Amino acid sequence: KGKCPEDGWDESTIELFLHELAIMDSNNFLGNCGVGEREGRVVSGLVARRHYRLIHGIGRSGDISAVQPKAAGSSLLNKLTNSVVLDIIKLAGVRTVANCFVVPMATGMSLTLCFLTLRHKRPKAKYIIWPRIDQKSCFKSMITAGFEPVVIENVLEGDELRTDLEAVETKIKALGAENILCVHSTTSCFAPRVPDRLEELAVICANYDIPHIVNNAYGVQSSKCMHLIQQGARVGRIDAFVQSLDKNFMVPVGGAIIAGFDESFIQEISKMYPGRASASPSLDVLITLLSLGTSGYKKLLKERKEMFSYLSSELKKLADSHNERLLDTPHNPISLAMSLKNLDERNDAAVTQLGSMLFTRQVSGARVVPCGSTQTVNNYTFKGFMSHANDYPCAYLNAASAIGIKKQDVDVFLKRLDKCLKTFRKEAKQEKSINETSDSNAATEQLDD
Repeated sequence: KGKCPEDGWDESTIELFLHELAIMDSNNFLGNCGVGEREGRVVSGLVARRHYRLIHGIGRSGDISAVQPKAAGSSLLNKLTNSVVLDIIKLAGVRTVANCFVVPMATGMSLTLCFLTLRHKRPKAKYIIWPRIDQKSCFKSMITAGFEPVVIENVLEGDELRTDLEAVETKIKALGAENILCVHSTTSCFAPRVPDRLEELAVICANYDIPHIVNNAYGVQSSKCMHLIQQGARVGRIDAFVQSLDKNFMVPVGGAIIAGFDESFIQEISKMYPGRASASPSLDVLITLLSLGTSGYKKLLKERKEMFSYLSSELKKLADSHNERLLDTPHNPISLAMSLKNLDERNDAAVTQLGSMLFTRQVSGARVVPCGSTQTVNNYTFKGFMSHANDYPCAYLNAASAIGIKKQDVDVFLKRLDKCLKTFRKEAKQEKSINETSDSNAATEQLDD
């Protein structure tokens, strides 16, 4: 049926299935005589076993989704993977998605492929409207495709950084809709930035007849992000949304899913990919989804949501105990931010030093964001880089509750963060004591004089 099974398969069943697919490829036929330049020859048995002897890759030179006659098994693997992934996207909340395909590139390059496909539809266009998010790959995806990003600064609402819809519409009018390739919006992001106002952006795109590409990098795991995409497509225009395989399905880095609501447009994108492609990302995600089944994936989504609530409440307690605060970002369903005002006021280097201390204590994924850092990416200078704004009011630390996180991860992180912050407080007290002593000595000397 091309659907993800409800209950996961055991490993031996999955291996049997993959071996059955592999023997459909011509390079594995007994007595096969290959006289071409690409015959699925592999010299290392270890490499052959690593790929379950599925060596031909996917697609043909003109279309990554096309069937390769001498690789029936690999072609079937490709078709099944795309079908199963489509089923999971619907299960995760985008019920009216029409088509999708797995591409062996991470999110940034997959976005580039979408932009290059739109180039043929809008030959005059040279600009991409981009509500700012301080993440290099999505910015470089537009540059690599040969377009000029038009950065729309976010607006501060409470602690949250949100889409400036008025600025988007003003810029469209100023540049002319025909000169704009698309609006490039974002769902999943680091707090205090929150997902873009997708419904409103989709309506603006529909009104001005401008394509809309959504960077949904790690949004499949969030029902809120998927709901925003579904609603955006319902009330306005979303042409394609792109998500990472590793972040959403816990497989090695190197693959993404390009999905959309117009089957023909998604096929156009797949035909834009030049040449055949590696089957590894498709193989990895198919194995993973067959082993989990829909029940297993739903369980992971439920656990992630529970861990987000737990991380939020425990991080708030920790922040309060150190005279900091958990930033109020209710529209971000994955990432949290805790202020670091006391560290920042004490010493410019203290915030980045905290990041180093956490990393050396084997805490990965936590980001510390100092105030006022500047970075140039492809000749565009971002003030306050990493904070998604030129002048965010405070330095802060990020932590996220992503799919697969366990309670133990949260508890160990909080314990180590608490220890690091206590170290800073102890040092601050010692400095204060030394300063008071020196001030007292100086005052005594003045009296003696």
